[in-house]
Amino acid sequence: MTQVAIIDSGGANITSLLSAFERLDVTPELTADADKIRGAARVVLPGVGAARDAMSRLTTSNLVDVIRDLSQPVLGICLGMQLLCERSEEDNVECLGIIPGVARKLSVADAFPVPNMGWCATRPTAPHPILDGIESGDHFYFVHSYAIPESEHTIATASHAEPFSAMLGKENFVAAQFHPERSSQAGARILSNFLEWTV
Repeated sequence: MTQVAIIDSGGANITSLLSAFERLDVTPELTADADKIRGAARVVLPGVGAARDAMSRLTTSNLVDVIRDLSQPVLGICLGMQLLCERSEEDNVECLGIIPGVARKLSVADAFPVPNMGWCATRPTAPHPILDGIESGDHFYFVHSYAIPESEHTIATASHAEPFSAMLGKENFVAAQFHPERSSQAGARILSNFLEWTV
């Protein structure tokens, strides 16, 4: 059994994610094979770029229903978090619909340009095993132009011009708007918690 399957949705910057897991003594498998994804102990849905392109790749690879039906721990990262939700205002694209929410364009304000790129303080707002050891004010690295508003599924928040969901959780799915693989010790703790999380 593959311990961690990283869904190959065609995005870039996968090397840093692979390396982050390898630093935790896990060698993940980058794959678009439905059987390997179904059979993995844990699954990661990463993503960069546009929501429509990513959904198109998942559809072409026949992975949409595969992801929806997963029962093991699943972690969405950055665009992967938005893909787990219902829809993105970016090109008005329908997403996987697993976690309620719509990705909306970040508001632009003085001193808050879009995209939001850099380190943001993050605050846990609900208990979840993936947040073990994470303190209010811990900083994570974000690169995004769209975000999910706060909701009943928000387990951590951050702020740009206004607050948004930094992490979501629903059943066996969790998601981070930030990049844990680029977020130093706090990010490594998130990935380590994900490896230990059982559902």
